[in-house]
Order: sequence, then C-alpha cells, then structure tokens
Amino acid sequence: MKVQGKIALVTGGGSGIGKASALALARAGWVLVVAGRRLEPLQRVVDEIVASGGVARAVSCDVAEEASVGALFADIAQDYGRLDLLFNNAGLFAPAVLLEDMPLAQWKSVVDVNLTGAFLCTRAAFRLMKAQTPMGGRIINNGSISAQTPRPNSAPYTATKHAMTGLTKASALDGRKYDIACGQIDIGNAETDMVSRMKTGVAQADGSIAPEPLMDVAHAAQAVVSMAGLPLEANVLFMTVMATKMPFVGRG
Repeated sequence: MKVQGKIALVTGGGSGIGKASALALARAGWVLVVAGRRLEPLQRVVDEIVASGGVARAVSCDVAEEASVGALFADIAQDYGRLDLLFNNAGLFAPAVLLEDMPLAQWKSVVDVNLTGAFLCTRAAFRLMKAQTPMGGRIINNGSISAQTPRPNSAPYTATKHAMTGLTKASALDGRKYDIACGQIDIGNAETDMVSRMKTGVAQADGSIAPEPLMDVAHAAQAVVSMAGLPLEANVLFMTVMATKMPFVGRG
C-alpha cells in the first residue's frame, strides 16, 4: 500500500492519552495505526480521524501476547513497508491494594501489559526500523510521573513505570546504530476517564484523601507530537508534562 506521510503506531489508542495522541498526530499529518485490545473504541478513533481528512486504521492487538504483537507488526510491514513512530502507550492500572495483600496474579497482569508489552513492541519496532529504507525511526514510551515518584498502594504500576525508564535508556543506547531515537514522556494528571476520580479525592502520602488539579489531556498529546516531530538527529530523552499545581514536586 502506498501512502503519503510518515507511519505512526499508537498502542492503547482507543481512549485516554492514546486516543488524544492519535488524534493530534493525525492532525499533524501522520498516518495512524491505532492498536488496542478492543476494536470498537479503536474504530471510533479511526472514524474521527478519517472524518477530519486523516488516514488511519484500527488493529486489535494484545501487547502482552507475543504472537499478537508479531501479527500487528507483520501487518504494518506488509501494508506500509515501514514504521516511523511507535508510541508505547498501552498501560494497565491495578486496584489500590496494600503491598502485603497484593495478589501475584494482579502483579503479573500489570507487568505483562506495562513492561513486557512495551518490550515486545519495542523489539518488533527495532526489527522493522533497522530493515527499512531509509533506516531508523522513533520510539516514545509513556512512563508516567510514577516512573519518578510513587503513589500510595501502587507497587505494580510504579515498578513497571520505573522499569520503563530503564527500557527507554537501553533502547536509546541500542538504537543509535540503527538511527532509532527513543525517549520517554512522563505525564501527570492529564484528565481522562481513568483519572477523573482525582477531582473528588485520592489517597495522599500522609494518609489523607484530597482532590488534585488536572490538566487537559490535549496538552499531553501535543507534547507527544512535539517529541515525534523532531528529526532523528535530535531526541527528547525524558519529558515531564503535568498539571502545574498537582502535588508532585517538593513535599506536595
């Protein structure tokens, strides 16, 4: 398939930050592949892109499954012949549970999606980007500010996001010889369905429950577009974009 424009893959693209980023990338001229486990919300995102004059397709994929990721990237290679951007956005929260009460199955489910899924997609992207002409591309990992500082009762999510930082650094180093740039965006309190509860109150480090300021998710999406638009000779290794007044820096 011959298409005009650079090809971008957004995982977890059916809602939240993934959806906002896919829409913003499409407005910036990217051709979108929007992936996720449920096809219906993905198709709604694609329909919105196409209605606005963009080019996009939806692909059902479970990033935690090696065969599913392999099929996704095989489709991209066959249909487009290349991939210019991977946004490793797919992620899973776990219910807030005391660390000592954390079921192993809950731990594994978060690790499988957030960390193993990002690895599987990164590995597949490396294989495609190093073989295409011209060689190279960009990978952006969604780290979350939990890659820097945890919330209470969030061991699985926090551990995977700290690990994402290691994956980002390793990918940035190993990608040099293939002209693959890798960076990470750490997003704090972008307003999506998953974090809307923060308006009414969430647990704080001192044990209290307090509401937290949010920012429009469009600001996070625009930051992704900014990182993606750089030439491959330049890279934003880490970016933090957050609600200005959220309790994060200093002592809250």
